[in-house]
Amino acid sequence: MADSPDLLSRPALELAGLVRAGELGARELVAASLDRIDARNPELNAFVDVFHEEALAAADAVHPGDARPFAGVPIAVKNNRAMAGHRLTQGAELMGDWRATYDHNVVQRLRAAGFIVVGTTTLPEWGVLPWTYTKRFGATRNPWDPARTSGGSSGGSGAAVAAGMVPIAHANDGGGSTRIPAACCGLVGLKPQRNRISLHPEVGQSFLGVDGVLTRTVADTAAALDALAGPMVGDAAWAPPPPEPFATTAAREPGRLRVAVTVRPPIDADVEPARAQAARDAGALLASLGHDVEEADPPWSMPGLAEAFTALFAPLVMLQAAQARMLSDGRPPTAEQMEPVSWALWQLVSGMSSLDGHLASTRLEIFARGLLRWMDSYDVIVAPSLAEAPVLLETVHWRTDDPLGLFARSGAFTPFTAVANVTGQPAVSLPLYEHDGLPVGAQLFGRPAQEGALLAVAALLEAALPWAARRPALA
Repeated sequence: MADSPDLLSRPALELAGLVRAGELGARELVAASLDRIDARNPELNAFVDVFHEEALAAADAVHPGDARPFAGVPIAVKNNRAMAGHRLTQGAELMGDWRATYDHNVVQRLRAAGFIVVGTTTLPEWGVLPWTYTKRFGATRNPWDPARTSGGSSGGSGAAVAAGMVPIAHANDGGGSTRIPAACCGLVGLKPQRNRISLHPEVGQSFLGVDGVLTRTVADTAAALDALAGPMVGDAAWAPPPPEPFATTAAREPGRLRVAVTVRPPIDADVEPARAQAARDAGALLASLGHDVEEADPPWSMPGLAEAFTALFAPLVMLQAAQARMLSDGRPPTAEQMEPVSWALWQLVSGMSSLDGHLASTRLEIFARGLLRWMDSYDVIVAPSLAEAPVLLETVHWRTDDPLGLFARSGAFTPFTAVANVTGQPAVSLPLYEHDGLPVGAQLFGRPAQEGALLAVAALLEAALPWAARRPALA
């Protein structure tokens, strides 16, 4: 069975069921994943490190009858979450080869669910940009078209799943970083509710960022969320617990929905016709399934929105660079140690006062309240995932003479995603369509803390327009 070319493209839950039943050995499955990584990674560059011996040893400890939901299933972890004994690079030269001394909460929970970590995946330096192309590791390529980006910041994870190197991969999302690679690579990418998944043991809460996974199916995403969700002792904030497992809600018919469709971006950006049409077609599909659908304009075009987001986002990502210096000589970084965009953001943050950050946060909180109040009339908002096709990598090279211009370019590529990070609500990108041989995602925004209900809508669309069998050429 391990010789089957489609083995690693099967749903993670299905693979776990085969291992549990004794029809497929965990070592056999993990070995198939490692073989696929060895074969595909040289071209795609999705992995920072691969743990051959460690992963096989962990697989040997999994036996038939293991009741854990994902026992024996290989998974990759984005290289911005600590794993004891392994390099934590953040995609940055400044981190050197520092090896973590602890496991991040998501790593602990993935292992507790039975996953076997086979390696860590690439990301843009400090997770800043929505494409994965770094000075340190080079370009991560899209299995659908290697000249194009697989997205970011979870670009390595997106490429790894799309190419069938692993059936599921860890991701996180501070401005779209799970949904963007999902849209680029033809995958399901959920941004859960703010503070749904603990950031233990590092920080107690995050206004923008939350962890998650990239998968091929809605059911895998829901079950993985059940495995990852929940607070840890010492968290400063956490999302309210669901009344039942997310997977249970996701598998249930959602009832008649009130749906708003919009193709107008929150910031000034051109939206390609194929991206706008994907959102409209998703709305039409929901209407054909009996739901109440109308085109509407959310109040999300606040003057200065992009600037306020940058004033909050930049200090959060540059905090990682400051922490990197604490791990070494404690001196401030230099321009030679950082990519131009990161250095420009470092200088921007260095010139800010604490008042600037608080004012930006307050403005964004007011914006979020207004948008969520408007959305109370709807169950779901449907919008494009991206404004354009996955960008050509050589048009967004990390070496640039206009770093803030390249940073602004990232917003034009992804104008719809960061809104959900500001409001905290769940949002998901679904690979409903294709155009010119590339995936086209539609994005659904759900009600606050209602990931299960949002995934139920996603499952409805998945059943009506299945996508799991689609494969890029490199898979």
